[in-house]
Amino acid sequence: MVTELVINDTCIKLKHYEEEKINNLYKITVIFMVTSMDYHDITTLLYKGTFDVKIPERHLAFKASIQEYSTSITNLYERDQVGEFKVSLLEKHD
Repeated sequence: MVTELVINDTCIKLKHYEEEKINNLYKITVIFMVTSMDYHDITTLLYKGTFDVKIPERHLAFKASIQEYSTSITNLYERDQVGEFKVSLLEKHD
C-alpha cells in the first residue's frame, strides 16, 4: 500500500491511495489527515493548483493538477482540530 505522497517537496502521509490511468495519464486520489497546525501550509500548497508529484513507493514522478478537492471540516484554524482531505490529481501533458 502507498503510504506517502510528495507534492512540491512536501511529504504527506496518506490514509488512502487510489491510482488509475485515463487516456494514458495517471490519476491519483488520496485521502490524508490535516491538523490545525498544518492547515495553512497544506492549503497554501494546494491553492497552487499544479504540482510536481512523486509517489516514492511506486517510483512515479509527474506534473499534475487538482481535479477534485474536498475536506471534512472547513475551519481548521481552531486549535487541536483534525480534518480529512480528499484530493484527486491528474497528470498533465508536457
